[in-house]
Amino acid sequence: MNYPTILTRILGLTAVVAAAGAFSLRAEVRLPSVLAEHMVLQRDVPVHLWGVAGAGELVSATFRGALGKTQADKLGRWELSLPAGAAGGPFVLEIQGSNLIHFSDVLVGDVWLASGQSNMEFETRKAANAQAELKSTDRPRMRLFHVAKASADYPMEDLVAETWAAATAESVANFSAVEYFFGREIQDDQKVPIGLIEADWGGSPAEAWTSLRGLSSDAELMPAFAAHAEMIEREAAKRSSDIWERQERATAKAAGKPEPDFPWHPELRSWEPGGLFNAMIAPLTGFPVRGFLWYQGESNTGKERAFYYQQLMETLIRDWRSRWAEGELPFLFVQLANWGPGEAPGWPLVRDAQRRTLELRNTGMAVAIDIGDATDIHPTNKQDVGKRLALAARAIAYGEEIEFSGPLFRSAVRQGDTLRVMFDHAESGLVAKGDGLKGFEVAGEDGKFEVAEARIEGSAVILTSAKVAAPRSVRYGWAGNPECTLYNKAGLPAATFTTN
Repeated sequence: MNYPTILTRILGLTAVVAAAGAFSLRAEVRLPSVLAEHMVLQRDVPVHLWGVAGAGELVSATFRGALGKTQADKLGRWELSLPAGAAGGPFVLEIQGSNLIHFSDVLVGDVWLASGQSNMEFETRKAANAQAELKSTDRPRMRLFHVAKASADYPMEDLVAETWAAATAESVANFSAVEYFFGREIQDDQKVPIGLIEADWGGSPAEAWTSLRGLSSDAELMPAFAAHAEMIEREAAKRSSDIWERQERATAKAAGKPEPDFPWHPELRSWEPGGLFNAMIAPLTGFPVRGFLWYQGESNTGKERAFYYQQLMETLIRDWRSRWAEGELPFLFVQLANWGPGEAPGWPLVRDAQRRTLELRNTGMAVAIDIGDATDIHPTNKQDVGKRLALAARAIAYGEEIEFSGPLFRSAVRQGDTLRVMFDHAESGLVAKGDGLKGFEVAGEDGKFEVAEARIEGSAVILTSAKVAAPRSVRYGWAGNPECTLYNKAGLPAATFTTN
């Protein structure tokens, strides 16, 4: 039995339960952590306020000249809404019950929630050109809110979090680089206050961020639970050697030798289906947002998880949208960057699943196949990732008529010994960067893929192969770190895809 892991889990849950207990049981009017001084409220939607008070206590709130009143139920819970308003501030918000809560620095603008694993968690201080980026950071009308890591067995009422803080060099340094660079682009474009909420956990799989109700709504997602069971059993066997590993480290240290390498042990509580949703997402669902950012997938590239990733992502998106109950909120995500040697079959599978997720309305994808690092799973160029997500937001969330995506596969038609592949987001034409057009493969009836010769013809690519007389299918960028050179005239790269 692995006592350190169990203790870690108990301590993590205790922190969440303690926070929820403090939120729920005191008689005075109290608010969840996300409703706090320096926050940004979402513009153009009703202001939703909620919290706890004494049973039956009258609670009122005033904001921008509007007054709302309600009465706490027998458990002390209350909620009310105030009229929607345009961006601006700072404004005063007061909530009155047996006590008075007074906030004097509340902004109204756009709020974006970012989640995922380590490439979303990757701090700005580690990004390329970080020193110069942080030196120029001073955005008092951008506010940051970081959710602490926690896992729970059921949806929590409140979360473990820091306070809202203005974007300064100090606060941005340890904040998500992707989300900050995204927010910077959106603020420069929209000229409104921006609220950025970061809720992520390095190494976590997508099923941990999806509610159990969402996962259980589709029998075809049962493999997610089977994969978790297999992982738990595998880790239990591995961790029986923990004592030996500690002894080996101590021996090496005493001898002045480098610490030996041992297999990576994942943080099990961050892999539990529904666990991170319960502790880090569910408490935020009452807080209106403009949309979601998502950078995740690396932990789902294993053979036991990659094959159901499209269905899982679509379930997660629908799940979050239903929880916020604000319609089809924009959901923007990053297709996995290039990384690793060899074919790495799970990586292109997940990339293609991400592309297919675009079938859902109001979704957008930033392709990162050309800005990764073959030797580092955490590439430092987070600026371009943020910019590409922002392009998608400007088109999907804000309705700007701009090109926001690289070429996306539309169809493939056989013409004799060639395949004509058509693309969306290629109306102005396609271009090849570097030394010719590379990255395409074709296969015949036997399903064996061979490298294809490719040429551009307007918004299409024409493919042939001396080894495939009658090509029937095509794939592009089908490796962990493929050589891909197809772009559109906007300078955005084509996404990995397969017709199989």
